[in-house]
Amino acid sequence: MELYSWILQNKEVIKIIYALLIVFICKIITLKSHKMFKLSSYQGIRYFRNAFFFYGIAFFIRYIIGSNLLPFSKDYFPTISFLFEFFLIMAGFFLLYSLLWKKIEPAHQIVTSSLLNTRLFIFYIMTIVLVFLDYLWHSFHFLFFSQIVVFLFAFAISLSNYKSKGKNRKFLKFYVLAMFLALVAWILNALTGLIFNWDPKTMISVYLLNVVMFLVFLFGIIKVTKKN
Repeated sequence: MELYSWILQNKEVIKIIYALLIVFICKIITLKSHKMFKLSSYQGIRYFRNAFFFYGIAFFIRYIIGSNLLPFSKDYFPTISFLFEFFLIMAGFFLLYSLLWKKIEPAHQIVTSSLLNTRLFIFYIMTIVLVFLDYLWHSFHFLFFSQIVVFLFAFAISLSNYKSKGKNRKFLKFYVLAMFLALVAWILNALTGLIFNWDPKTMISVYLLNVVMFLVFLFGIIKVTKKN
């Protein structure tokens, strides 16, 4: 009980520490996955890398630039909220696309950019529409439901990949676990926002799940890169 009271009293500082931890993890994952792509030229790794690059930006904007400890954050909150949701949704789409790219991109076609190409524009447009609708309705409904759907598909695909290729690609088991944790975190996040009115105790559980999910990806990427 005393620990919970202390967390509530220092929640803004804890949010910054939480964000710095996730940004740091995302930076390591981005750099190591970029190294993996340079060594293997496997296109899916590029989109995986982009996902964590966007996650890092999202958490930095929302919890550091948008911290209530900064005097100017409230003046720019609509912009901060818009950018946070944009990068967060796009990160989820990049993770999903990293599992689907083989079925979407022709094998003979060379994709020069993993950030800007005609196929990804569909995800950018979808993201802008979702963020704009949430902005108009002053809610995060579209954020929650879109990410639950994204990670439901991502978990199903990663589980299927693990069953068929798991023995040859050890990283796939970390992918399955991380996708499952992300799905649970988004469901819990939605329940917290829509039903429990952002109950602090439930939010702590969401934060912990997020950290564990990112750490699972980090552990997996470190284990794979050690072999290269």
